[in-house]
Amino acid sequence: MPPSPDGALISVMLVEDDVHFQNALIAAIARAPDIRLAALAGSRAQGLQALRGPPADVLLVDLGLPDGSGIDVIRAAHSLWPGCAVMVSTTFGDEAHVLQSIEAGASGYLLKDSAPEDMLDEIRTLHQGGSPISPMIARQILNRFRDRPAMPAPAAASASAFAQAQLCAPGLLPGPGVPEQAMLSSREMEVLQLITRGFTADEIARLLQVSSHTVQTYVRRIYSKLKVRSKAEAIYEARQQGILSA
Repeated sequence: MPPSPDGALISVMLVEDDVHFQNALIAAIARAPDIRLAALAGSRAQGLQALRGPPADVLLVDLGLPDGSGIDVIRAAHSLWPGCAVMVSTTFGDEAHVLQSIEAGASGYLLKDSAPEDMLDEIRTLHQGGSPISPMIARQILNRFRDRPAMPAPAAASASAFAQAQLCAPGLLPGPGVPEQAMLSSREMEVLQLITRGFTADEIARLLQVSSHTVQTYVRRIYSKLKVRSKAEAIYEARQQGILSA
């Protein structure tokens, strides 16, 4: 793994109460030429206190701390250190902890089943803008999308709304300013929702178990249907059309 693109050391703050895991990671960081340990905390209170100091590039935080949840530390870091990339390292693999961590500001989520050297690679990936996620967690996120009730087909929904409008108020048609909803397939919706959550094309490819080329194809179709040319425009337009919640 190459060092940080700008050549600077990646500063890491570790919030971890497991002494064995703590020592193993500290030793691995000491051997790494491109990473340095900027701060160490063994509890929620110490973690919150450390956030009053100079910001680190990466915050690696456990969730099960002796005096509270690491999610509080993530939330505070997101506010106090907006440029810091946050990654969870925990034994909790349930959906509630995963979603709460992501909503609090975490960009990565790893279960404690990786070797310390592998953790360093994940820290580098996170620092370079990636979102390292343990395969089991990635599967859980994907299943969450798949388990959602299917959205009504836009055409059917539009037809239903139109018919209802006619029944309730004959002659009352949608105004010219109301945008027409694009017809996205369920797969395109899946990709769009993952894009909205900040996943890259490569990460979406891994989550959906398809090639990056296939993801790019879905992205092009989404752009074409929404008549946009960028990710930001796609998210904005999808929200304007009611395809995504605001």
